[in-house]
Amino acid sequence: MLKVNNLSVSYDNTRVVNQLSLNLDDDEILMLIGPTGCGKTTVLRALAGLIPIDEGEISLPGWTATVNKRIAPEKRKVGMVFQDFALFPHLTVEQNVGFRLKDTATADHWIKLLGLDALRNAKPGRLSGGQKQRVALARTLAHEPDFVLLDEPLSNLDAALKDSLRWDIRHALKTAKVPAIWVTHDQDEALSVGDRIGILDKGRLSQIDTPEHCFDKPQNRFVAYFLGEASFLPGQFSGHKAETELGDAPIREQADLVQGDVLFRPDDLTLHAVADGGNGHIEWQRFEGESRLYAVTLDSGHLVKVRASHENAIDIGDRVAVHIATTHPLAVFA
Repeated sequence: MLKVNNLSVSYDNTRVVNQLSLNLDDDEILMLIGPTGCGKTTVLRALAGLIPIDEGEISLPGWTATVNKRIAPEKRKVGMVFQDFALFPHLTVEQNVGFRLKDTATADHWIKLLGLDALRNAKPGRLSGGQKQRVALARTLAHEPDFVLLDEPLSNLDAALKDSLRWDIRHALKTAKVPAIWVTHDQDEALSVGDRIGILDKGRLSQIDTPEHCFDKPQNRFVAYFLGEASFLPGQFSGHKAETELGDAPIREQADLVQGDVLFRPDDLTLHAVADGGNGHIEWQRFEGESRLYAVTLDSGHLVKVRASHENAIDIGDRVAVHIATTHPLAVFA
């Protein structure tokens, strides 16, 4: 198990990671996500031993690193996968994966598992971006690391390739039974691939939990906004119900809160065009392929976002009727 306790890191007297604590099980994948400059890559560099820490400790069975007890990167048995692949251009796939290995059996295993067998003798210049990333991952896992750090490994790939390769990487990490921290700026990637996700804000963990809990039960508004489109409407709370301008909404019962804001995701609402009446008008719309995302300014002045079928085309300015469609309890905030 990888354990991180009260980790803090500064650059030029500016604190960029602040009191970060987390534990990872032996085969757990943690997706680390947050806005640019929040400290994601700094966390990876600190865990790898590439930069000193100000406070806290990092430990695995066999070693513990603290402020006063630095453990060199080569002593940590950490595997790193970068967005730029970091392959040796003059070596073949087989030579890259087996670099500095006395026994190449593990290299052979990962070459086959990651579908690189036919490319053993190819050099990186002949490989596609996805193939290069498979080679980089195979090389990392062939050295049997105690934990793996991935720094936006898919950011240099096209969208179609990202979707398939993310699952190949997850499968390989699970097969290796090694804990991994995967930094990404892609919310969809984080929500779909990770066993848990951690959302960083200005160097602090705002929330760390399963993707479902972070999305449906965000601990604060920052997490709610960062993990997807979010709309808030004021409501009066009573038991498992909130009275809003769109009608009654199901919520989790509040022990000490009688009013506040209800979080609506675009799929929690429906809309349809109306000739007369309705309760709002289309402010803007985005075509998403299979769906359309609408921003609706309600007659009260509040703006909500609603996702509808791509066949449901409504013009900007048209009047619409918006209704609550969800039956699952929604998150609320004071």
